[in-house]
Amino acid sequence: MVKNKRAIGAEKESLAADYLVREGYTLLEHNFCCRTGEIDLVAKEGNYLVFVEVKYRAGRQFGVPEEAVTAAKQRSIIRTAQVYLLQKNIPESTPCRFDVLALEGEEIRLIRNAFEII
Repeated sequence: MVKNKRAIGAEKESLAADYLVREGYTLLEHNFCCRTGEIDLVAKEGNYLVFVEVKYRAGRQFGVPEEAVTAAKQRSIIRTAQVYLLQKNIPESTPCRFDVLALEGEEIRLIRNAFEII
């Protein structure tokens, strides 16, 4: 039986969350959604509040997963992170960063500070 994209996405996000916990992150939220977009995972690592985009590709026929985090996607994630900070009353002085967790087949690549607010 072939899984649909939503089921595969949920499975891969769960794998990503487990990986982050093993790497020392503390998970705060899965799939934060608002009118500006969605953030797959929100976590803490040290003093940082980390917004994590999870991307999966079975192979390279459509490029590597991290290439799917385009400039437009980055802007959407940044806007959504700003909403998250406001909704959760998180002080502006809180250090934040944006990580990308790329899953390609069985390989996992964590890209810390993958992009910044421009």
